[in-house]
Amino acid sequence: MKQSQILIPTKKEAPSDAEALSHKMMARAGYIYQVSAGVWAYLPMAYRVIRKVENIIRDEMAKAGAVEMMMPGLLPADLWKESGRYESYGPNLFKLQDRKDREFILGPTHEETFTSLIRDSIKSYKKLPLVLYQMQDKYRDEDRPRFGILRGKEFEMLDGYSFSADQAGLDAAYDKQAIAYRNIFNRIGLEYKIILADSGTMGGKNSQEFSAPAAVGEDTIVYTDGGYAANIEKATSKFDGVQQHAALAELAKQATPGAHSVDEAAESLGIESNQIIKAMLYMAKMTDETFQPVLVLMRGNDEVNETKVKNALDCLELELANDEQAKKYLGASFGSLGPVGVGEDIKILADRYLEGLVNVACGANDDGYHYINANRDRDFRVDEFGDFRMVQEGEIAPDGLPIKFTKGIEIGHIFKLGTHYSKQMGAQVLDQNGRLTDVMMGSYGIGISRLLSAVAEQQADENGLVWPDSIAPFDVHVIPVNAKNDDQMKVANEITTDLEAAGLEVLVDDRKERAGVKFADSDLIGLPIRVTVGKKATEGIVEVKIRKTGETIEVKVAELVNTIQILLKNNLQQAE
Repeated sequence: MKQSQILIPTKKEAPSDAEALSHKMMARAGYIYQVSAGVWAYLPMAYRVIRKVENIIRDEMAKAGAVEMMMPGLLPADLWKESGRYESYGPNLFKLQDRKDREFILGPTHEETFTSLIRDSIKSYKKLPLVLYQMQDKYRDEDRPRFGILRGKEFEMLDGYSFSADQAGLDAAYDKQAIAYRNIFNRIGLEYKIILADSGTMGGKNSQEFSAPAAVGEDTIVYTDGGYAANIEKATSKFDGVQQHAALAELAKQATPGAHSVDEAAESLGIESNQIIKAMLYMAKMTDETFQPVLVLMRGNDEVNETKVKNALDCLELELANDEQAKKYLGASFGSLGPVGVGEDIKILADRYLEGLVNVACGANDDGYHYINANRDRDFRVDEFGDFRMVQEGEIAPDGLPIKFTKGIEIGHIFKLGTHYSKQMGAQVLDQNGRLTDVMMGSYGIGISRLLSAVAEQQADENGLVWPDSIAPFDVHVIPVNAKNDDQMKVANEITTDLEAAGLEVLVDDRKERAGVKFADSDLIGLPIRVTVGKKATEGIVEVKIRKTGETIEVKVAELVNTIQILLKNNLQQAE
């Protein structure tokens, strides 16, 4: 491929709004073009990377027994109303109507569509298990699209679905997909962690997330050097509860003017912050029409893990109450809320670290006042204890090692959905005994377009992109220093022919640009190997540069193909 015939609009400066390294470098290298906020065009170089990623995915999916197909992106809203996600998915769902006022959505994912297909097509367990997948654009109305293609309104995703007649079939499909995902990410050349994760709006109870550590990651990965890893929403630490044995003191109400935080209340009352209950009021949406006020109690400065609370309540949505709601249900503002005197209309959840405490302080549900010496059962009730807190760095994980934090980009997620969708949508088959049974489902997703961002975040440097050999848009960048020099162009064309004959993909910079411009663009573009055809071309010698390390060597033209094949093979082996 001649560089003069391909669109690669490189730039010296990154867009002014670019924060992430991947955004800066892909924009500067001419890989992506912003059409609108959160909507991107993938230019020829990026598109070649995507196609190589897709081919790796196809290969590993085939090994795992999955079959590719294609669903529409425009979906009838009725399918999502069947599952209950039309409302619960939230404002990220694109909703629209056709000219006959029929309601549709732009698909962010396709559980409902595949479930309806199986419901209408498969009637017997003998036709199962079955694993189907597609690679397709998805749509989510992101409130704050950012970091280039990492978080956009339109993106390409693999979504796969397994259908089994029993739990054993689901487990087997899930395990095969987990292996396939590891193989895919290994071949692409990504550093990643497999972490315990929350299923969120997908439904189901069991899931694993594949996350690529990166500074701009939207998720916090909680991990240890021993192998424990979890999303911050799912993470837990070793529980070392404290059982206090002091005699119960008399409940008393004290003024705490200006004390709105735990630390301010502790200073005003002259006690330790861990002896104070922090009370947070939430509104839990239990059905489309009903809300439940929920008071969550934490120890001191511990933070509420809202995902854990939402899962414990099994509610559709969970939102922090506003000040008006706090006044309505508890008669005070945040900072003065507490459990004493709270009626049965408000559900009270408490973190397990509160269970052994006695004589605690808490808000008095009267602005500017706190109770001291409050005790459970005598002065207030708790409906349920549980792990409702955010873990903190340095705490001890379940594997006995200290917890560490890092940021990560979610690149893949696999779920055991069970019968979450099949039961709601009536996807049943006859089992071995002739009885109807709900189909067991799994769901498997990879963010294909965001993989480009993840790779760029991990491997790009100050000069530009650095693509792993397995997904680079071309294997070799051939640069004749002077395109007007007949000898250099002759050698460049000859080695290009030889390299392509050996099965390598070559980009030739035939532009009549200065050498400095060509070299700068080459570093930006980030192909694994650069071959410079310069003054020694007449002697049959060229320079080979490895983009990842910056190492350069002089090579005889006659030995070039063999040298490059060895270099690329070594790079692939190191990645694996």
